[in-house]
Amino acid sequence: MAIPYRALFSAPGTKAFSAAGLLARLPLPMAHMGILTMLSETTGQYALAGLVAGTFTFSMAFLGPQVSRIVDRRGQRRVLPVATGISVIALGALLLCATTGAPTWTLFLFALLSGLMPSMGAMVRARWTEIYRGQPQLNTAYSMESVVDELTYVLGPALAVMLSTALFPQAAPLAAALLLTVGVALFVPQKRTEPPVRTRTENASGASVIRSAPVLMLALTLLFGGAIAGTVDTMGLSFAEQQGNKALSGLVFAVYALGSGISGLAFGALKLSVPLPRLLVVGVTGTALTTLPFLLVGNVAGMAAVVFVAGVFFAPTMVVIMGIVERTAPAHHLTEALTWMIAGLQSGVALGAAVSGIVVDAYGTRWGFAVAIGAGAIALLLALTSAPMLNRRLARRENAPAEPTDAREADGACEARDARDAPDARDALDVTSEACR
Repeated sequence: MAIPYRALFSAPGTKAFSAAGLLARLPLPMAHMGILTMLSETTGQYALAGLVAGTFTFSMAFLGPQVSRIVDRRGQRRVLPVATGISVIALGALLLCATTGAPTWTLFLFALLSGLMPSMGAMVRARWTEIYRGQPQLNTAYSMESVVDELTYVLGPALAVMLSTALFPQAAPLAAALLLTVGVALFVPQKRTEPPVRTRTENASGASVIRSAPVLMLALTLLFGGAIAGTVDTMGLSFAEQQGNKALSGLVFAVYALGSGISGLAFGALKLSVPLPRLLVVGVTGTALTTLPFLLVGNVAGMAAVVFVAGVFFAPTMVVIMGIVERTAPAHHLTEALTWMIAGLQSGVALGAAVSGIVVDAYGTRWGFAVAIGAGAIALLLALTSAPMLNRRLARRENAPAEPTDAREADGACEARDARDAPDARDALDVTSEACR
């Protein structure tokens, strides 16, 4: 299994940008949990802490695609420093307001502005796509990135809680701001692997790519898939509290990530010829069906066993969705489209956690699982409904003639074609200098 992943890093610059990207994406889950922990410690109001942390998460889910949209138009090196700077300054202002007892509205304002934090997972995936577009290695890269996402969402919150409880309340958001600054500072200068800015064709729309049917349907599928993961978070806490030890909830989170990570790595090592829309239906079907055993769970150990199986379908489904997006979204909207997928997932996790928490408080622990089962059913309905449309889009894309995406690529294609047809090396030099003007 290790060989396909080792081969990924044979391309120049891949180790450097993936390492910097990992450092820069860890602050995202750290910031949410850090804000929650900080405000619960400094104000003693859990409701306020949850609302402010939720404001940050949903702000990032909305603003992240807007940042990525500008990245598609201007390039990573021009946009990421600005977006990062605004986010870090706003996060610093949030820490200051929480420390000095500033008015409550300031907490929401700066949490909202902190949501300009760029989606580094999408930035990294965009670079992998540029390097391995149309090659089997791209599926392996997407699989690895899904596992990295799982890793950051396991380590980030745990690290945030540890820092803010062991050191001082503001430690976790402060560390998130520093990690983001350093990670982006290391990521941006790597120009060799940065995707080029692609010019739109004359008939291309300037509207957001979320208006595209494939992107919208896939983002909604991930929204409801993420709601299952959010429900797992809430139910893990609920069962652990019932057994008198909240620390046991960490076992549930870790096992879910472990199941997803193992299956993601295995999936990335496979060479599959099955059409992606069919794999999407299979993956979402498995995800929906594995929510049913939740009804049989009676303790943390039982839940850990069930969520491990549920996690097995999660990462491969995410990989398939990213693969479909890469093949159906316009090249000049790719980063934005990838970011909408991540935003859909993040919003779903937050929504699932919130709704299941309300249901548990009102009707008891057992009914909380109804949220996961309902979300799985809706995700499956979306996958079944969108599969025929996705098949048509993919077939149309595969049969369409390849076109250069910007002036540099057009020049390169022209030179390569004419040089290939020239009878010898000296003629090739003459042809490439004249024919491509």
